[in-house]
Amino acid sequence: MQVLRHIPHTLQTPTALAIGNFDGMHLGHQALLKKLVATAHSMRMTSAVMTFEPHPREFFAPESAPARLCSMREKLEHLADAGVEVAYVLRFDSRFAKVSADTFMHDILRKALNAQAILVGEDFRFGAKRAGTTTDFIEAGFNLISLPSVTMLNQEQVAERVSSTRVRTALAAGHLDEAAKLLGRPYSISGKVVHGAKRGRQLGFPTANIHMRHERPALTGVYAVKLDGLASVANLGIRPTIAGVPKLLLEVHILDFNGDLYDRHVHVEFLHKIRDEMKFDGLDALKAQISEDVVVAKTFFKQTP
Repeated sequence: MQVLRHIPHTLQTPTALAIGNFDGMHLGHQALLKKLVATAHSMRMTSAVMTFEPHPREFFAPESAPARLCSMREKLEHLADAGVEVAYVLRFDSRFAKVSADTFMHDILRKALNAQAILVGEDFRFGAKRAGTTTDFIEAGFNLISLPSVTMLNQEQVAERVSSTRVRTALAAGHLDEAAKLLGRPYSISGKVVHGAKRGRQLGFPTANIHMRHERPALTGVYAVKLDGLASVANLGIRPTIAGVPKLLLEVHILDFNGDLYDRHVHVEFLHKIRDEMKFDGLDALKAQISEDVVVAKTFFKQTP
């Protein structure tokens, strides 16, 4: 997949373009991308996605912006897996925020990207002050494909729209099974294994320290996870028992494993929440709790195919 971080100056080949933030790549996003690839193939166009960095809500209100479900690298991995040929990652800044809906449609979509088909969700808004709607695309003569929302029963057995907000809510509550259903896969975080302070090794539980690109993750705590398919226990948080560690850390202790993972890019799938992050009275109490966490994780993997 080709990744472009600018609007091209020369006219592109005819493009079928999906527009959105695609945070988490849930079942609703997947349905849109499946339709995008099929449309591009049938009309002999290039399949492309336009997304934004940072998320517009992070630009306008960073303090109240929602936690990200995936990093930009993870998002691009999902887009490539879906068969998208080109990804336009546009910088959302004060200049872009002032672009009117008409300018966005005519100068960017039609003239620069040669977008012959536009695919968006039914509630899509665009342009300065979110003034543009799907009706504007139709009136401007675009071939608009607006997909209805994908719904799924919630825990009260009521049909509810699949959304990034719903995934975040499930993760924050520790309902990983529900999040997995909304995503069509277990929730995961990927990153590079880097050197840490080796405190886990000193406690008898060596960990792989994953470089985090999520400043405010959608979940924290201790979990039974799989690191590239290996049964593990993970702590995602700030290690409150260890003084002088204010930054967010994802530390994974792989069960029954003795190897070198440094500098490897890995995927950590979150399968079962064991407990919230806690502060203990010293390292001995912490070590005892980690031992209990390992037992819980081993029991989970033994009982879960």
